[in-house]
Amino acid sequence: KVRRITMNIEIEKDNKIKNDLNIQNKQNNFLNTSLWKTIDNGIDIGLRYLLPDFIENQIIDLKNNLINYGLKDGITKSINSAIDLGKSAIGIATGKFENVAQIESAIKSGGLIDSVSMVIDSALNKAVKKGKVDRNVAGLIKNGKNSILNNVEKNIESTLNKQIRTAQNLDNHIKNWQEFYEKKDFNSMEKEYKIIKNELKDLVPIENTINNARKIEILHELLKNKENKFEISENEFDLIEKMSRE
Repeated sequence: KVRRITMNIEIEKDNKIKNDLNIQNKQNNFLNTSLWKTIDNGIDIGLRYLLPDFIENQIIDLKNNLINYGLKDGITKSINSAIDLGKSAIGIATGKFENVAQIESAIKSGGLIDSVSMVIDSALNKAVKKGKVDRNVAGLIKNGKNSILNNVEKNIESTLNKQIRTAQNLDNHIKNWQEFYEKKDFNSMEKEYKIIKNELKDLVPIENTINNARKIEILHELLKNKENKFEISENEFDLIEKMSRE
């Protein structure tokens, strides 16, 4: 008996570690994609401001040269490093973020803007050395780099604020769905369900939110199959709970 209980505890620990790692990987992938787009857009705006005489194709060629000489790879590494440093700075031991506010604090603490600044300098230096970017153009960009970094910082702040708003909206719609479920109002549940699925696509994966949304998805589809008859057994509830964590 003692051995069986011990084994069950070890299995639960292993499952939790795997689940935490899975959530962490999903969060990192989402943030890498989202923050790269955000930073890339901020750099574009900054370059257009610093080089007003450049036509669109010239800006695109300049950006492509910077990417070829390490801009994107460097920023991706900077994002990963900022996330890791930020987690340590705010004391996240599990490796995963529990809410969007933690992500905001970690990014601010991780030195991302300073890293982006160094990556821009490095890419410019390499591109100039290879004759792909004019030295005078590189000088203009370096001298006005604060303007680029300000745009990048504003874009990151805007992206994180949008994440916070999306998380709040999603929580509200989950509560609405639950209230309509208590009232057995399936039509209103259906409206909330569609909003939840749509909002979830744009939100960084947060475990509690994912689990709650997954429970709603499974229960909602089950009720549809039952032709909206609100008769759920204990076994079905247990199965929903288990499936929502898979």
